Amino acid sequence: MTQPYVLLSAAVSLDGYLDDTGPERLLLSGPEDFDRVDEVRAGSDAILVGAGTLRTDNPRLLVNSAERRAARVAAGLPEYPLKVTVSASGDLDPAAAFWHTGGEKAVCTTDEGARRLRGRLPADIEVVALGPEVEWRAVLAHLGERRGVRRLMVEGGGLVHTQLLRQGLADELQLALAPLFVGDTAAPRMFGPGAYPPGRMRLVETRQVGDVVLMRYVPTAPGTGPLATAADRRWLEEACALAAQCPPSRTAFSVGAVIVAADGTELARAHSREGGDPVVHAEEAALAKLAAGDPRLAGATVYSSLEPCARRASRPAPCSRLILDAGVRRVVTAWCEPDTFVAAADGNAVLAARGADVVLLPEYEALAQAPNAHLLAPPAHP
Repeated sequence: MTQPYVLLSAAVSLDGYLDDTGPERLLLSGPEDFDRVDEVRAGSDAILVGAGTLRTDNPRLLVNSAERRAARVAAGLPEYPLKVTVSASGDLDPAAAFWHTGGEKAVCTTDEGARRLRGRLPADIEVVALGPEVEWRAVLAHLGERRGVRRLMVEGGGLVHTQLLRQGLADELQLALAPLFVGDTAAPRMFGPGAYPPGRMRLVETRQVGDVVLMRYVPTAPGTGPLATAADRRWLEEACALAAQCPPSRTAFSVGAVIVAADGTELARAHSREGGDPVVHAEEAALAKLAAGDPRLAGATVYSSLEPCARRASRPAPCSRLILDAGVRRVVTAWCEPDTFVAAADGNAVLAARGADVVLLPEYEALAQAPNAHLLAPPAHP
């Protein structure tokens, strides 16, 4: 499944509120930050808000800068990003500014919600019926696969942000911290209670924007089971980037691997032929950097640009067995090994047969193949 890069964007008070309880919207940001948000919108393929935000704020969600809109058009993009809302009930006001400004719009809803909306919205608005319930993975799959959305900006509200973070579907969190307090427990908060992914997020940027501070975070904790999270995709990208560091070879693939603990701590990384060893594999080299019996391995995830080998001639134990013997029970990979060097090299099947969760993300296959292009090219004709 190809899904967009999901960026959560919000301004919050120092005590974590999105708004107060007054009749007018509390302006947490200043002109400089509003312009920054406009820039982020212009760089997005779609902007999403929940139905609650649409009802209470009646947002237009436009790119206000004429220069940025012109730059989008010059790049072959629509003048405005696609606007999306999500509503299980379909209880939406057809007179809202959301529907009557900007470019294309879509609403993701249930089958019942779609029946309620039929004939009530302008005819050019896409109504996406997703079944008896609205699942976020289905929303993202529709936007990525059917609408070609690569970068999705989510502007609220707190419930939407909470659900996407708790399900591990947010790739980035951008918080503008405003220099004021709300102090009203009845006011809406940025995040609600519940079980979030473990561990600490990684701070990638802090920047003063007017009188607010922008903080950008990315998740680090791997997913669990067979479902991929935003952090899984990021770590797999790291593994694919490591593959490019391999000394080139005509007799072996270039592979990168990263081992990450359940709390998002990186335990080890390596690439094929690391340290001058001409036959060492990436997963093997990464595992060798950790002590045997390290208790963190039981909950860890191995990210490998190529599926771990099931058979090899250069060493007694293939990487799939090394992973299992180390106690790891989750592997995320980008590319199934072709029969170039070993026939029927199905390491993923070996792992799965021994109870490991194997997650294949084929959208990263081209990235994993890039350092191996010389091995995959068809033979030249005389």
